[in-house]
Amino acid sequence: MSKADDRREAELSVTAELKAVRKELEQLNSHRFIRMHNSFFRLIGFNLARGLAFGLGTVLGASALISFIAWSVSQIEFIPIIGEWATEILKQIEQIQESR
Repeated sequence: MSKADDRREAELSVTAELKAVRKELEQLNSHRFIRMHNSFFRLIGFNLARGLAFGLGTVLGASALISFIAWSVSQIEFIPIIGEWATEILKQIEQIQESR
């Protein structure tokens, strides 16, 4: 092969790569995520909805977790050593609340 053939082959390779990059860029620009973020108001609306969903999920998840933990602690009274300890802690908490 001559230098001219090598150069021609390199140019064709670069051209093919450039076409592939353009195709990928067109596909990326037509993606729903990019189209949604092209508009300021759509972006604000999406982030508002995402924040509301995150907040609601956090509150519901924390409520369920705390309920489960409270229920688990209430069942500890059946275990002799830990039950006595838990009962003593509950008595102290009740005393503090009554003194207020």
